[in-house]
Amino acid sequence: MTMLTRIGNSQGIRIPKPLIAQAHLENVQIDLEVVENGLLIKPILTSRRENWKDNIANVLLENKNTEDKAVIDELLNDNDLEDYQW
Repeated sequence: MTMLTRIGNSQGIRIPKPLIAQAHLENVQIDLEVVENGLLIKPILTSRRENWKDNIANVLLENKNTEDKAVIDELLNDNDLEDYQW
């Protein structure tokens, strides 16, 4: 639980770090929307390609030293061409 805190002429809230991480709000601009039961905080969606470089780097790092044998074996398997008329 948190409380509104006075910040100059405005008020703000402190959001616990685990909630920020869970909601994917780290280092992004946010949009505030008044909803029926309160206030919705959501990230502003930017260009889908904006984070591609970081996302690809993360995927490569998470899968370092792994090999997708199923895909490689399927691509290298030409048994289905035996009945093909050349």
